[in-house]
Amino acid sequence: MASAKNITDLSDRVAVVIGGTSGLGRAIALGLAESGAHVVPASRRRALGEETCAAIEKLGRRTLRGEVDVTKRGSIDALRDSVIKDFGRADILVNAAGRTLRKQAKDIPEEDWNAVFDINLTGMLRACQAFYEPLKSSGHGKVVNIASLASFVAWYDVVAYNASKMGVLALTQTLAIEWAKDNINVNAIAPGVIPTDINRGVLNDTERGREILIRTPMKRFGRPEEVATAAVFLASDAASFITGTAMIVDGGYLCSGVNS
Repeated sequence: MASAKNITDLSDRVAVVIGGTSGLGRAIALGLAESGAHVVPASRRRALGEETCAAIEKLGRRTLRGEVDVTKRGSIDALRDSVIKDFGRADILVNAAGRTLRKQAKDIPEEDWNAVFDINLTGMLRACQAFYEPLKSSGHGKVVNIASLASFVAWYDVVAYNASKMGVLALTQTLAIEWAKDNINVNAIAPGVIPTDINRGVLNDTERGREILIRTPMKRFGRPEEVATAAVFLASDAASFITGTAMIVDGGYLCSGVNS
């Protein structure tokens, strides 16, 4: 057994981060690379992919420049084939692609509902299915799905996002029990509220942002690297007996009652 000193070392592991070129996905991709893994960050945005791959190479790790659209099974299969061709293996899969849509349940058209689910939940299933065999062959495969606080409590005005992220937990638990016999650990991370380029404008100095901080015992937003360290842990041998769970990284938001 590895000692506690190096049990999260990911040297020579191969990680694929779907949605790994921006926001939390990018932070996770770089965190895995800093811990020794060769990392393939994939998304639909080529320019961001180039930047992220360059940052990974600067850390001395190997990478692969590739685009992926999680709504298209052929695109995910092509990414998998490229990874296996270049690296010969895939040990870690992180599913960080996602989207939201601000519409209430009484108003949302079916096509908008389906579009959110196609990325947040069905796209995650497609990626897990595509990488199942390489993860099984790894002997210590790890899947890390990005869930949300909305996996546990509903957020106002985002019904499709809420329902899809609650589905992420069910998918994570189901894969965990089905794939345990293949030595594949499947877990999720539920990040708290973390400002990124996408949401910073609605959080900083706004009523919504202030309400979130009031409900957060640590009285601050999270940082992307704090989610990345959780992903490194779940992707490593330190989490060898952890599967089917969600690690909540939220500064105490979900356990909060009255804070003053």
